[in-house]
Amino acid sequence: MAVRRRRRGAAAPPEPPARSGRRPCRLSGRRAGAAMGRAALLPLLLVATAGRAGVSAAGGPEVHSLRGSWRLGNGNGSVVLRGEVPGCVHTALHRRGLIQDPYYRFNDVMYRWISLDNWTYSRTFKTPFDIRKWQKVNLVFEGVDTVAQILINNITLGRTDNMFNRYSFDITSVIKEVNFVEVRFLSAVSYAAEQSRCHKAYSIPPACPPPVQKGECHANFIRKEQCSFSWDWGPSFPTQGIWKDVRIEAYNHYHLIYFSLTPFFVKSAQQWSLEIESIFDVVSSKPIAGLVTVNIPKLQTQQTFSVKLQPGEGSIVLLVNINKSSAVEAWWPNGHGKQTGYNMTTTFIMEAGYQIEKFSKAYFRTVELVQEPIPGSPGLSFYFKINGRPIFIKGSNWIPADSFQDRVTYDTLWLLLKSAADANMNALRVWGGGVYEQDEFYNICDEIGIMEDKSRPFIASSPTNGLESVKEGWLSQNPYDTHYGDTHFYDYSNDCWNWTVYPKTRFASEYGFQSWPSFSTIEKVSSTEDWSYTSNFSLHRQHHENGNDQMLQQIGHHFKLPQSTDPIKKFKDTIYLTQVMQAQCIKTETEFYRFSQSEIIKGEGHTMGALYWQLNDIWQAPSWASLEYGGKWKLLHYFAQNFFAPLLPVAYEDKGVLYVYGVSDLHADRKLTLRVIVHAWSSLEPVCTLAKDGVTVKAQSAVLIYKESINNLLERCRNCTRKSCVITFCLVGEGGLQSPTNHHFLSSLKDAVGLEKTHLSASVSQRDDVYIFVLQTTAIAPFVSLDVGRIKGRFSDNGFLMTEKKKVVVFYPWEPTSVEELEESLTLTSLVDVV
Repeated sequence: MAVRRRRRGAAAPPEPPARSGRRPCRLSGRRAGAAMGRAALLPLLLVATAGRAGVSAAGGPEVHSLRGSWRLGNGNGSVVLRGEVPGCVHTALHRRGLIQDPYYRFNDVMYRWISLDNWTYSRTFKTPFDIRKWQKVNLVFEGVDTVAQILINNITLGRTDNMFNRYSFDITSVIKEVNFVEVRFLSAVSYAAEQSRCHKAYSIPPACPPPVQKGECHANFIRKEQCSFSWDWGPSFPTQGIWKDVRIEAYNHYHLIYFSLTPFFVKSAQQWSLEIESIFDVVSSKPIAGLVTVNIPKLQTQQTFSVKLQPGEGSIVLLVNINKSSAVEAWWPNGHGKQTGYNMTTTFIMEAGYQIEKFSKAYFRTVELVQEPIPGSPGLSFYFKINGRPIFIKGSNWIPADSFQDRVTYDTLWLLLKSAADANMNALRVWGGGVYEQDEFYNICDEIGIMEDKSRPFIASSPTNGLESVKEGWLSQNPYDTHYGDTHFYDYSNDCWNWTVYPKTRFASEYGFQSWPSFSTIEKVSSTEDWSYTSNFSLHRQHHENGNDQMLQQIGHHFKLPQSTDPIKKFKDTIYLTQVMQAQCIKTETEFYRFSQSEIIKGEGHTMGALYWQLNDIWQAPSWASLEYGGKWKLLHYFAQNFFAPLLPVAYEDKGVLYVYGVSDLHADRKLTLRVIVHAWSSLEPVCTLAKDGVTVKAQSAVLIYKESINNLLERCRNCTRKSCVITFCLVGEGGLQSPTNHHFLSSLKDAVGLEKTHLSASVSQRDDVYIFVLQTTAIAPFVSLDVGRIKGRFSDNGFLMTEKKKVVVFYPWEPTSVEELEESLTLTSLVDVV
């Protein structure tokens, strides 16, 4: 039976964060209907605005950061320490050695007391400027997590109750030469419970998460990161803290508080334009006039505008037309072209004050969500056109990278996002139960071609039936109708190799299977007695009901379960098999969606997106992720590199007939050669080979390129049966064009005949800043895994079917290492090593 996640009590759609000089980003709701909202944005293209833009302002405002060490104390004063800002209570306690790593063993439950207490941050500071010179002085918090009373010099400035808002307090009349600022927090758990008690009009489910999640109740009554109260892939750490920058701003006349730019293409004029929005706090009691100049040197574009700011919150919206004589290079998603960006400067020269220069980068692209009738099918299409070209969306779903946001650095984001791009992804769907990601996240996505921004098509929910949902007043009769919108699909009981169980949907925005992270990842947060699949630790770490059993059940369809008498080997073998199972399952489902893009069968098809759940992990635990906490690639991520390849042959069986499709994201038709090789499990020499020349694979489509009954194929390849042989195939073209080698199993591997215990070996050498692993095998080895433990980096390939005596794999280190370290840490595993 297909498991289709019901939305667990979504609250009202989120209000945008207060304008803060940063781009507002929208998030999508994931399977359980997080209170971050029902808002969904696909495919999450990015536009660079001036969140990180440089500012120069001669005679401009005084800005004094209050980052650094603050005094931190609990409610009754029994715990007092220094806490870094930005930061939170948990990380402060850990850094001072007052608690262990919160992720260690059962600490998510042991440290529940931290979230139930009421903590206060405080510090003194000297005013670094002459107060009398300034018309207005503000105390600005970019992020307060979450419910707090803000005081300066024992005067209450206001209260906060929204983790995602920027709060600015006017302190002009209360600031002194020496000041004492306090942020008195109220437990988010207590606040949410009280809000729930006060709400009596109607019930808002769920009151509490399932017991297996070990979480807190009433998360949907607080504007806070929903997964901080627990989720089915993450722990409960309802944090308190000043999680973003805090500063003093002093200014006269006016102050820029928000800046954004949005590109669009005017078809009638055949011209690119930029809409620039700027919002100011105008202190003056009269309007302020001035000039704004926008300069984009590489596009030979410079325009000057006369503007007038009104008292209070003054807004300016400018339309800049790009010089028609300049050739604009559009930004393209990863795999479809360059990610060209243009440096631009926006200069504000106002009559009563100082000059402001805003430095930013503009990317030019158009995005259309196409929902229109399809010949031969009821319903509507659901696909994206980027710069006028239909694009098959390939990617995954993003969750917060850590329970403690102050630990999420630029390097953390770069590693995870670059890994997405390296696996041929072009889009990420930012899940709605997390946080509004930092500007660095979006800037990196712009640089590497990952799609996500505010000007893009907006749908009210995800999953949705798109325009049909609008027509039905937002309450669909069948929310999972495959003829409209996007679909979520989870099925843990049926055989995942059976492609017929998957929905032939227009767009698959969530689907997935669990696996365990590597032993080296688990080892860091566990002890020896935990290293068993049935240990208390393993049960505690699993937050999805029956998740560990479901993985074993899915493994059992096609593989023999580990039976080793060595408990640690048995645990490691089980971890390995969960990753093999997950990779093979999601490979099968994703390939089904990719080969369904160009066909309509019984009114269904035209699938134009595959975003599996989920990309990254928030801690070390079993989950749906393809990247472990810390960034290590699971076997699934290596498989994704292949099943998202721009050119790929995909095979499936139907009623004893083998069909091979040529799937292409390339922008031109290609004449290629299809190579099909049949191997016996018992020999490294191929049983037979077929080369079909002149195969036309059409641009950006999936076409049938080969068809033959399995019986005929086995007859041609003598001495082959379903159980004794396996098929591999690839596409080869001119100029070095070649697809990954794909495989099709003719039987379950637990029934395979002829698989022999193999001797795998590897020699390691260094070449410049990478390492070369030369693998050798004495027999065919399925699902060969290379693991170098805690050494950070990734391989060029992993989890592969080794059908030749020798294979070369490259290791790309993320930190300094050596040949000796790699040799000492290397573990080679294949399916035949599992006993």
